[in-house]
Amino acid sequence: MKFNFFKKKKEPAYDPLNIRVTDLRQGFIFDYDLKSWEVVEEYTYDWGENYFSKEYKISSGADIMFLSVDEDDVVELSLQKKIKLSSIDGDIESEIIRNKIPPKKIVYKGVAYNRDSESPGYFKEENSNKDWLELISWTYYNEEEDRVLTVEQWGEREFEASHGKVIKEYEISGITPAG
Repeated sequence: MKFNFFKKKKEPAYDPLNIRVTDLRQGFIFDYDLKSWEVVEEYTYDWGENYFSKEYKISSGADIMFLSVDEDDVVELSLQKKIKLSSIDGDIESEIIRNKIPPKKIVYKGVAYNRDSESPGYFKEENSNKDWLELISWTYYNEEEDRVLTVEQWGEREFEASHGKVIKEYEISGITPAG
């Protein structure tokens, strides 16, 4: 094996003195809500028309959550945990299969959520050889728009749901790269 001592090291795709949440990658560590979190998996969503968003599976050691990072005109963040679809009032799965869309309003733990968007797209786990997977994602917000609930359909009859809160970029701090 030959070593090229003159080969230039690849520069990071971010400013190491000003790492932002939009720069996160697998292995990065950051602080949120008095805990340190590590990015353990990285996902990309392709929503078409050259529009992409990121999601990160993060671990504090005791908890696993998912950080969604959507950068359109502004950075929109949400922190969610997976929930059972059956924990949402009503039979969401049957309604989607029957009507091809979930209801406009759903209730979870006594709180009403209104459907904000329907987004067909593709999903890929970064750092893996897996192919892109097709999905449809429906996003719901409570009246104050500080809580979010997402229902996803994968294929004909596979469904997932997650619930959490909308957060601001300044709530995440101390971002350090892997290694």
